[in-house]
Amino acid sequence: MSFFVGRNESNQAASQPRNVKQAEVRSLTHELWDWTKSILVALLVVILVHQFGFNLSTVRGHSMDPTLQEGEWLFVNKAITYFKSPQRGEVVILKETEEYAFTQHPFLVKRVVAVGGDEVQGRGGALYVNGAKVDEPYTDSAIEDGDFGPVHIGEGRVFVMGDNRHAAASADSRRFGEVPVSLIQGQAEYILWPFAMAGKL
Repeated sequence: MSFFVGRNESNQAASQPRNVKQAEVRSLTHELWDWTKSILVALLVVILVHQFGFNLSTVRGHSMDPTLQEGEWLFVNKAITYFKSPQRGEVVILKETEEYAFTQHPFLVKRVVAVGGDEVQGRGGALYVNGAKVDEPYTDSAIEDGDFGPVHIGEGRVFVMGDNRHAAASADSRRFGEVPVSLIQGQAEYILWPFAMAGKL
């Protein structure tokens, strides 16, 4: 008994492998596109979080001794700047601009010691805000650079100092004056590294 394969059946049989290959290509393309979308979304989230949420910053120099040591990693809360004004005692990250070029570093870490409406003064090695002597347990020295002020702080501006009060140890508002709060990029909230020093500021 003989069997004859019709032309249509032959064409269908030949087209099946081609259809399978096309389906495999479509499946691979779809999978690659899914991966690409996932990567792009992840990158966008990272960029947005870094820009508006938080980032890590490394301490350079000794102007914040003994609170911060060179090489320590800080967790910087950037989102907080959108919801509240800086407060006295907070450690903040300042961004330099062409108008406010304080040092050769693009960013500075300092402590806010006075805010808009305050009057700040250095007298006899101590810091005074609105006439009251400020208790500063984060320093290990009296102010050795001499007296300054009184300085009245304008609204929307802050007076910042380094915790290192030894002579010529910190370039801060005693040198470059009060700064606008718009230069504050975030609040340094935690030391993350080294682990031995990790903790809340």
